[in-house]
Amino acid sequence: MDFKYIQQIATDLSLNVKHVDNVSQLHGEGATIPFISRYRKEATGNMDEVQVANVIDKIKYYDELEKRKETVLKTIEAAGKLTPELKQRIENTISATELEDIYLPYKPKRKTRATVAVEKGLEPLAKTIFEQKNIDVDGESGKYLTENVKDINEALQGARDIMAEWVAESEQARTLIRSMFEEGAIVSSRVLTTKKEDAEAQKYRDYFDFKEPLAKSPSHRILAIRRGEKEGFLIMDIAVEKDVAIGELKDSFVTSSNPSSQQLEQAIEDAYVRLLKPAIETEFRMNSKTAADEEAIKVFAENLRQLLLASPLGQKRVLAIDPGFRTGCKVVCLDESGAFLKYETIFPHAPQNEWMNAVNALKRLVSDYHIEAIGYGNGTASKETDQLVRSIDFGKPVTIFMVNESGASIYSASEVAREEFPEEDVTVRGAISIGRRLLDPLSELVKIDAKSIGVGQYQHDVNQNRLKESLDQVVESCVNYVGVDVNTASKHLLVYVSGLTATTAKNIVEFRSKNGAFRKRDELLKVSMLGPKAFEQCAGFLRIPNAENPLDNSAVHPESYPVVEEMAAKLNCSVNDLITNAELRKQIKAKEFVNETVGVYTIEDILKELEKPGRDPREAIEEFRFDEGLSAIEDLKPGMKVPGIITNITNFGAFVDVGVKQDGLVHVSHLANKFVSDPNEVVKLNQKVMVTVLEVDVPRKRISLSMKDDNAQPVRTERKENNTRQIKEKAQPKSNFHSSLDALRRKFEK
Repeated sequence: MDFKYIQQIATDLSLNVKHVDNVSQLHGEGATIPFISRYRKEATGNMDEVQVANVIDKIKYYDELEKRKETVLKTIEAAGKLTPELKQRIENTISATELEDIYLPYKPKRKTRATVAVEKGLEPLAKTIFEQKNIDVDGESGKYLTENVKDINEALQGARDIMAEWVAESEQARTLIRSMFEEGAIVSSRVLTTKKEDAEAQKYRDYFDFKEPLAKSPSHRILAIRRGEKEGFLIMDIAVEKDVAIGELKDSFVTSSNPSSQQLEQAIEDAYVRLLKPAIETEFRMNSKTAADEEAIKVFAENLRQLLLASPLGQKRVLAIDPGFRTGCKVVCLDESGAFLKYETIFPHAPQNEWMNAVNALKRLVSDYHIEAIGYGNGTASKETDQLVRSIDFGKPVTIFMVNESGASIYSASEVAREEFPEEDVTVRGAISIGRRLLDPLSELVKIDAKSIGVGQYQHDVNQNRLKESLDQVVESCVNYVGVDVNTASKHLLVYVSGLTATTAKNIVEFRSKNGAFRKRDELLKVSMLGPKAFEQCAGFLRIPNAENPLDNSAVHPESYPVVEEMAAKLNCSVNDLITNAELRKQIKAKEFVNETVGVYTIEDILKELEKPGRDPREAIEEFRFDEGLSAIEDLKPGMKVPGIITNITNFGAFVDVGVKQDGLVHVSHLANKFVSDPNEVVKLNQKVMVTVLEVDVPRKRISLSMKDDNAQPVRTERKENNTRQIKEKAQPKSNFHSSLDALRRKFEK
């Protein structure tokens, strides 16, 4: 990559140039984000995953910019208009917007009013008028009357069309109007009169007559308005004051007061209304959509991260229930590893009401299969099923958990599920998925399209490629953060391990099946198509419990094994002694082991890992119970304090399940007794909380909740308002009007 881009990335992200360059090189060599951030800290200056990902995003942007430059240069050269000065400008630009502005006058065009006028021979007239000489405009126009130009009005109109296009395509004008949009654009929406009473339109009622500064419009409002427009209920507009914009353009281009300048003024008005405003509005529509997409994707990704890293039950025998009324509750038994053991259907609820039969069946299954925990889905009949299992005395401790079943139905009908359980129907597969989610949410959820998990908003409205890229990155990050047992992991989980592909993941599983469990990491090199480079990327993230070398069950990379062995040798002990004896580890002086290839960051990571090798970094799971007196939204009354679970987090608040089949909203203003700018600062997905009911709207199925502590003293948080808006300097002509005119002359003289 050109070093000017490296420098620009470093400036944009406030990072060291050398560190950015190293990330660029590592990325070019095929290193993954988890690997770079975890095992190349010296090269990156200890960048975290987010920083590395941001650098790589910038690298991709400039790679695309370079490709676009090549296309632009070839096109202009083919037209015979590429000068050394123009070529240098194109090569030096680091802005895609600037590149397109430079290219616009040379861009091959479809037929426009201006091109038609040029074909009629009216370009010289336009040039004369554009120079704003004090001439007889009518008399000058009369010189251009032909079979195609019948009168003076037609000649002047053609000249104005040409001038309008010149103005609209000038960098000066576009920069000026773009600056005005950046500073003061207003986004507005209105309802189509014919759709105002439409029942479907009512969900957009807040946007029937809406207006606010674009810069202050949050992502969810932009996406909501765009969705309303797409569905045919709303009309969206982004604009600045028309008269002010035209006035600014006239100030920039009009230098005289004569008949010529009057014609130019008309052309400028036309240029703005017909060409410039639509073009810049389209640009800002795209930019605001991109920004809204990124914000929505960011929220989705954070929620997904929290869900994937939810507390696992661990290796326990589980009974899982997919609740239901008419079709019954689907019950499966799983062993410690999630292997399917038994399936039954029970009918404890209406209309069958076979309560005692269900009780006896569950008691029998718990006993026969040595069940240690029960998990039930949080969908239909979940509250009733909770009451059922908690009413049973199993004769031994059995922990009970509610499991988020979002996406379980998607999994049950998927190719993955059919491959895993070809003999079972979708109902059985769905119950198995619920049980496995309880055992290990991460291992199970990676099998489902992330968009189907139900932790985002507007997931169908945002850029789908960008959404997939971001969510895949989150899954990859979480899988590598936790680490993967190479002897039990499915190929669906292994594929997210750094350096592994669908093929090598499949080959690992097949090798394991044929040769038995891996005993050491080095054996991975025997797997077909898993070469040294892939091994370098994946080895540190794969765990081998009870391996010959205890480091094989840790996050210590094999390339750092010699360092650990050196530490042990200096203390006259074994590697295992270092792991089990904290007093020995305290004697290690990190600086003694720093060398040309191993830095302080790596040594620190090694020492941290020796304290807890192979330990799951996720929090321990906790039991939870809803208020038993609540079953429907009608049971909620303002002022009630009830327990709940955070099910979704947005920029404007958090949704909470309180056990009434309808989630309530804790608005961001009610998340705490202090000002909260980001809900993720105070709540996490699956967090157990106590909430106060503020308002219940039964017809609209809306519940308003609060997490504020009534007994706490409110925290006064001063919010500094930046009243001094940083106004960008208006784009000025290179020197004056005449310099712009000279540029136009040079263009047309070629």
